[in-house]
Amino acid sequence: MRLRTLPVSIAGVVMAIALAWWHDKLQWTPALLCLAFAVLAQVASNMANEYFDWLKGTDKVGRVGPRRGVTEGDIKPTTLRLATLIVIAAAAITGCCLLPYGAWWLFPAGVVIMLAAIAYSAGPWPLSYHGLGEAMVFVFFGLVPVNLGYYVITGTLFTPIVFLASITIGLMGVNVLLVNNYRDVEDDRAAGKHTAVVIFGRRPAVVAYLINGYMAIAMLTPLWLTAYFNTVITPAVLVVPIIYLLLHTALWFSLIHRDGSALNPLLGMTASLMAIFTLSLAAFLIS
Repeated sequence: MRLRTLPVSIAGVVMAIALAWWHDKLQWTPALLCLAFAVLAQVASNMANEYFDWLKGTDKVGRVGPRRGVTEGDIKPTTLRLATLIVIAAAAITGCCLLPYGAWWLFPAGVVIMLAAIAYSAGPWPLSYHGLGEAMVFVFFGLVPVNLGYYVITGTLFTPIVFLASITIGLMGVNVLLVNNYRDVEDDRAAGKHTAVVIFGRRPAVVAYLINGYMAIAMLTPLWLTAYFNTVITPAVLVVPIIYLLLHTALWFSLIHRDGSALNPLLGMTASLMAIFTLSLAAFLIS
């Protein structure tokens, strides 16, 4: 399930919930359903990724990253495949429960989301094998959960601030994948998996990591200005971006000075920082 990465899917829905509350439009039932769907979709994607990476021979015994159950023989491939199908079914059922809260196009949108979760690592042209993993994360863990989640939760289309918030979450999510691919670059190159880090190299990856964090905060400039110049949000919220940027810079510094398995904690730390930022901002928006 790769629990340390789940903040990536949770953050987008939490942001949508907080913005819906801030705009006095929150409906809890679709909000909780959105949260469940997002988590189930990511778990399904994670499981499918492990299964198909094993099938393609991408994951090797004794890999630098966290232990892979199927590759190491801890889990039978058939068991993981069945578990993946069960989680996909649970996500599909949860998604269908959201249909009464939106228009007809939620159904094809849900189908696209589930197909994308599998196409990330499966099919004749797996997206993560062709440098599109980061783009997928940006869209399906940033733009989609925040904007689509806000629509389902409130019954109204997203606003400019909601859209900017979705870019913020998307950029933070991309950084989690960048750490993962930065760590695995040699294994991926040997296996023929052309991630963005394999294509462009490690140096551009660490530069992108740093820039993404600062751009993520810059995207919410209208929100920070609102907090500073009027009382719609308490000015104390400005401590959230300040602390995020300090910790983000510290993680970047660690990223450029670590290698191999020493990078594993940074993956969880980057995801945790994303969660801390989202929950802290949400706390100010709903207070």
